[in-house]
Amino acid sequence: MSYFFSEAARVEHLEHVAYYEACQIGLGARYLLAFDEAMGIICESPDRYRVEFPPGIRRYRVPGFPYNILYRIVGSDIEILVVAAHRRRPGYWLGRL
Repeated sequence: MSYFFSEAARVEHLEHVAYYEACQIGLGARYLLAFDEAMGIICESPDRYRVEFPPGIRRYRVPGFPYNILYRIVGSDIEILVVAAHRRRPGYWLGRL
């Protein structure tokens, strides 16, 4: 399976990369690696993770970083809806689902 971002999730993801890179050179790249590994795991078995929000929205935690990926299966692809921080602005993204 392959994946694609909703526009808002793409912007969030890029903001996370920029934030970590501004904190420490190379940390943005480490976040990207962790995110890519997480998406590899999701793409291998997207049904493995339970539905957290109807209709069919699932959650996966990015290992080593305080973010959850919320996604849904769309045909033979995965749509990333949110890349949400665990504690910053809780629930701000609920209106997108």
